[in-house]
Amino acid sequence: MEWSFNQFIFISIVFFVSSSQSFYLPGVAPSDFRRGDPLQVKVNKLSSTKTQLPYDYYYLNYCKPNHIQNSAENLGEVLRGDRIENSVYTFNMREEIPCKVGCRVKLDAQSAKNFREKIDDEYRVNMILDNLPVAVLRQRRDGSQSTTYEHGFRVGFKGNYAGSKDEKYFINNHLSFRVMYHKDLETDSARIVGFEVTPNSINHEYKEWDEKNPQLTTCNQNTKNIVQGSTVPQEVDTDKEVVFTYDVTFKESDIKWASRWDTYLLMNDDQIHWFSIINSLMIVLFLSGMVAMIMMRTLYRDIANYNQLDSQDEAQEETGWKLLHGDVFRAPIKSGLLSVYVGTGVQILGMTLVTMIFALLGFLSPSNRGGLMTAMVLLWVFMGLFAGYSSARLYKMFKGTEWKRNTLKTAFMFPGILFTIFFVLNAIIWGEKSSGAVPFGTIRVVLLPVVQRGLPLVVALIPYRRLICAAKDYDDVARNRNEAVKSAPPREHRVLVMTGVDNIEHLLQKRYT
Repeated sequence: MEWSFNQFIFISIVFFVSSSQSFYLPGVAPSDFRRGDPLQVKVNKLSSTKTQLPYDYYYLNYCKPNHIQNSAENLGEVLRGDRIENSVYTFNMREEIPCKVGCRVKLDAQSAKNFREKIDDEYRVNMILDNLPVAVLRQRRDGSQSTTYEHGFRVGFKGNYAGSKDEKYFINNHLSFRVMYHKDLETDSARIVGFEVTPNSINHEYKEWDEKNPQLTTCNQNTKNIVQGSTVPQEVDTDKEVVFTYDVTFKESDIKWASRWDTYLLMNDDQIHWFSIINSLMIVLFLSGMVAMIMMRTLYRDIANYNQLDSQDEAQEETGWKLLHGDVFRAPIKSGLLSVYVGTGVQILGMTLVTMIFALLGFLSPSNRGGLMTAMVLLWVFMGLFAGYSSARLYKMFKGTEWKRNTLKTAFMFPGILFTIFFVLNAIIWGEKSSGAVPFGTIRVVLLPVVQRGLPLVVALIPYRRLICAAKDYDDVARNRNEAVKSAPPREHRVLVMTGVDNIEHLLQKRYT
């Protein structure tokens, strides 16, 4: 019996499918927790869409553990301003806590000022449990039954209280955590699939403070939901005592571990400025349409004139667009600078494409915190190989003689400009005491070696002269086509003037958006 080719392909596919194995990507493997296993809530940066300057969690006078431990952070987390540390919020798996005191803090003038500033700037507190960021459940404003989630919870809020006309500042000092888990049917272990919080502000009261076992009249350890019924919020002011408390509940969920990030990916992002995006898109389409109409009318008019020529001599005379048809074979004035631009563009394009491919394959999952930024930096360095080659080849095609120097310009020009801007901005952010500032020790130990390794990749193909010198010259192509290469006409407009005209639209857009 002879097998057909289709049967052979089918059996081969079945063979490989039956022998396939699954694996977890590095850094995203699930964790199983049994009843009573300790859980540690970690704190991350304070973030705001209003200022874009992150701050360390302990920049504010929150409860601090006896020893603050920084979690191991990769390059991407450092560049994003993440500062992941331990906290006083600890509990055990599937063991609910009605009310637990974290600490008692007395606000001095500076602490109260910091809290008020962060409340004005709408800062949010970010926490992490089992690599899941905390989220706040919100009802939609349109009255629908669907719910949305927001990253983190607000530091506090402003408002009037007890008939006061002046706005006062209140801090969210009680956190109601809800941990959702998916239980394994065969074992008693479970996996965390959700981490929610409900912030509250309450002015706690007590008779006598006991450091070992504090008892609050507004937060009974044996009574649930006592805080939600309180009507006295905690005001932020100098010499005010703030008692931080929290409670924990657990809820079994049908969400599987592989789908636990779906909720966070569907969040409403306040940073997306839809009006600006649509406005820019409409302006680009409008201007592109105008240019296309002008070009089409010009070409139609020139073609009509050529069809009406009476003599052969008139037909050979170059008029209209024929005056420009040979300009594509003339090397530009700043051919070296253009080659550097093209090489850098190839580097950016290659980095973007490979990053998107890795993201589609799942290697840059959001659970792999900081992986995207790290991958982009490393791919930028690696793509320097193609940047140096494309820049040198294009420069040689323009009959440039110093293509080695041009390759070095590709390696230093744009990275040098970007690093200078980064260094200046980093110094300004560091002056604001923001966690977004990359420490100078990290720049020396991490970033500088990365840049130093990128330079050899850019100039790696210089010894292979055959690859670079294989490009044809523009003048040779023009001679083969028997077309004269004209000299470039003088520029009639200054670059700065034209740049200013181009930026008018952007200034107007920024003014009205």
